[in-house]
Amino acid sequence: MENSDGRRKFAIAGVAGYIAPRHLGAIHALGHELTTAHDLSDSVGIMDRYFPGADFTTDWSSFERQLRRGAADYLTVCTPNHMHLPHTLAGLAAGAHVICEKPLGLTPGEIDRMIEAERSSGRNVRTILQLRLHPEIVRLKQAVAAGPADRVYDIELTYVTPRGRWYAASWKGDTARSGGVATNIGVHFYDMLLWIFGPVVQSRVHYAAADCIAGFLRLERARVRYFLSIDPRHLPHTEGGGMQAYRKLSIDTEAFDFSSGFTDLHTESYRRILAGEGFGPHDARAVVALLHDIRRTVPEGLVGDYHPMAFGLERRVHPVSTAKPSEHVG
Repeated sequence: MENSDGRRKFAIAGVAGYIAPRHLGAIHALGHELTTAHDLSDSVGIMDRYFPGADFTTDWSSFERQLRRGAADYLTVCTPNHMHLPHTLAGLAAGAHVICEKPLGLTPGEIDRMIEAERSSGRNVRTILQLRLHPEIVRLKQAVAAGPADRVYDIELTYVTPRGRWYAASWKGDTARSGGVATNIGVHFYDMLLWIFGPVVQSRVHYAAADCIAGFLRLERARVRYFLSIDPRHLPHTEGGGMQAYRKLSIDTEAFDFSSGFTDLHTESYRRILAGEGFGPHDARAVVALLHDIRRTVPEGLVGDYHPMAFGLERRVHPVSTAKPSEHVG
């Protein structure tokens, strides 16, 4: 229910996490109210920047009781990935709409449970798939849709976003809780590719480790070689080292630049959700299913059409292939 001045009431679970400030900023920028927040950690001073008057508790039961008493119209879920399903279901059961960070779930079955809970509760689940709102990516989708229907694009995706030793010791380093490195750092890129180039025809994994994954996707309208890593040693030397992220997407050997334009995408996501739009479980299911499949795929080594940065990596499951980087094989 809106306040008398039209403001919506929000609660947030996971307010001490890395991504929570983007949600707090979006709620604040759009003129709405945070009434209560929860996290197991009490390092939540960030709340003072946006909503110093909001309640806070480290006790989930107390937080859930506030939700059931109508403390919020919307529950924002920013908790670790494996908690997205139970926290989303709890929000719906309490009578709130839910806005959940990526990934919406870790398995297709979790997404199906959310779809059923939406139906039974009469409330909506929405997730943040912000690359679908990026102006350059929207233009790319429009260009592909307007092009020849039988054209198949050759794509190379490289994303290296370094993380320190803390990563492996946190929940993000635990595949059972996070979904692994492909889910943690790649979900938005995979979703963007599926959204533009169509469903998966074939998925192959060439190399997989706790900090890096490389593979190949044959989509309806694209052949994709990808390399994702959190290891700073994989940064190109031209980037000057350090912990600066490196992002590169080429389409038919031409670089596609979408390095800017990210600043307000969470705010725009909230604007659309509150207008009755946004992306729900049905939109997120395909990428969750792909990531679930990638996690269960045994790496096959450097065979077929693989990303050139995978060449020379030490195999941790099987011996390294002596093959040279291949040409596109279709």
